[in-house]
Amino acid sequence: MATGAPGGPDEEDPVRGQRILDLLDKAIDLQSPLVRRNIARARQRNPDATPAQAIRGLERMYVSALTGTGAAVGGAAAAPGVGTGVALALSAGEALSSLELSALFALSLAEVHGVAVDELERRRTIVMGIMLGGSGSATITRVAERTGQHWGRQVVAKVPVETLRQINKVLGRNFVTKYGTKQGIIVLGRVAPFGIGAVIGGGANAALGALSVKAGRRAFGPAPESWAGPLARETA
Repeated sequence: MATGAPGGPDEEDPVRGQRILDLLDKAIDLQSPLVRRNIARARQRNPDATPAQAIRGLERMYVSALTGTGAAVGGAAAAPGVGTGVALALSAGEALSSLELSALFALSLAEVHGVAVDELERRRTIVMGIMLGGSGSATITRVAERTGQHWGRQVVAKVPVETLRQINKVLGRNFVTKYGTKQGIIVLGRVAPFGIGAVIGGGANAALGALSVKAGRRAFGPAPESWAGPLARETA
């Protein structure tokens, strides 16, 4: 069977998959130190905001930034005089930006909910689980052999790191399949004629943002009634 034939092995798939996971780790590494600052931005109009109000602010900021980034790059990539190579390079850069925004959003939610994600494996689980939506939630609860609502609290905060590694192996494969395929379609759409590329880029990112917001609510459940830990001291 020929390499790359339908249903056959593709020798480049493992390499491409690892590149996607490396981008994810890079995004997590870059955004982890910025979580507190991101929460502060969500509260800047109302320093006395409750956790629930701050979360709504985080959701709005995330979807708006993600949509704007996709539309801007889609429009620029399809502008007259921009070659396909430059367009694809712009879209590749936007892929990292989207991952960074999603990582920052997911980790900020965990912080507001008081879930400790000081270990890389826990951060990976949070980010991939939220970005994968319902399938991520199902994978986490199945591999962890735990049931119940709000996996962000019940699983990530309590299961051993070794179990999280097993979870992340499965999430990683699903993430590569879903994210890699989706990005391929979006990248091709962004090099469409000017205007169409902006709509495709912005619309795709808006859909991704809405999915992550819904998944974040499912992962953590209702917001805490009051601030706790370091965030409580910042409100004092």
